[in-house]
Amino acid sequence: MSPSSTFRVAVLASGSGTNLQALLDQVHGRDGITIVGVASDNPEAPALDRAAASGVPTAVFPRAQYAGDRRERDRAMVGWLRERGTQLVVMAGYLQLVSDEVLDRFPDAVINVHPSLLPAFPGLDAVSQALAYGVKLFGVTVHFADAGLDTGPVIMQRSIELPDARELDDVLPHIHALEHQMLPEVVRLFARGEVRVASTHPRRVLVGSLAVLPER
Repeated sequence: MSPSSTFRVAVLASGSGTNLQALLDQVHGRDGITIVGVASDNPEAPALDRAAASGVPTAVFPRAQYAGDRRERDRAMVGWLRERGTQLVVMAGYLQLVSDEVLDRFPDAVINVHPSLLPAFPGLDAVSQALAYGVKLFGVTVHFADAGLDTGPVIMQRSIELPDARELDDVLPHIHALEHQMLPEVVRLFARGEVRVASTHPRRVLVGSLAVLPER
């Protein structure tokens, strides 16, 4: 990336947008990174207000507006993202699966943050799933999105041991703290060209200096 250029990031969010806020606070307008748009499936999402407060363009793509056709909805969203020159799409609390309309147009450039140590506890209510299972180790995964449910290659994982956790409130503040640290860090790595999928193994992700060195 040349000094005069900017790495253009778009965010998809369905809810409160605390992960979006972490990106706005930590990377937007810094390190050669600009958040160029925030899209949502939910017209009432507080994330849209957070974006607007930072002067970031927003758009809403409710599936019902497209006769329930996810591919048609995603096709319209892709058009909006591409108009903004998006280079990386970040799913930050986006509660929809994206179709190949998105994945094919942003190859190896759609990422998601998930509140568990995948492949454990994919899908919704991951922390509740973990508590019900009785785990002692909780965590967060940032991974590439693919056509499955939280099945894409892992980019980064971090964990925290909480042996006495019994309720959501015992876990969620720690999970959010990890998310708010990790997601900006991964976006910075992408902006520096330091994340790529290994050509020798489709599930191996090279991160940091490894990504810019020849594979062995």
